[in-house]
Formats: sequence, C-alpha cells, structure tokens
Amino acid sequence: MLDDIAGFDWDSGNIEKCQKHGVSIAEIETLFENDDNFVGRDITHSKIEERFNLVGRSQDGRMIFLV
Repeated sequence: MLDDIAGFDWDSGNIEKCQKHGVSIAEIETLFENDDNFVGRDITHSKIEERFNLVGRSQDGRMIFLV
C-alpha cells in the first residue's frame, strides 16, 4: 500500500496540527519509508475521501500514530 504514494500535499491546517503535537513534516514523511509500519483504511472517516491510519516508528525511532 505504501508503494502507491506518489507524494504529499500539506495544507496549512495539517502543518499547524503537526506543529501542535511536536511532529515535523519531515519526520512524518519518514514513516512512509519503513515497510514495517502498519497502514490500514480508516473506514469510519472515509465518507467523502479515502483516509488511512498509520502506526509506526519514524527514522528517529519515535512511535507515531498518523491519520
């Protein structure tokens, strides 16, 4: 599933939420480089657009939950 990602589109709302939680955009993007991280569909919140959850470790070794 991670192989299908072509890039990232960060809007100001996403950036503010990440900064609020102390996670940089660069660190979040490293989550997609680790095939051991878990990715699953977020069926509950995918009414308008397809959404996913990711749980795993960044390259810095920090455990992160991403929606």
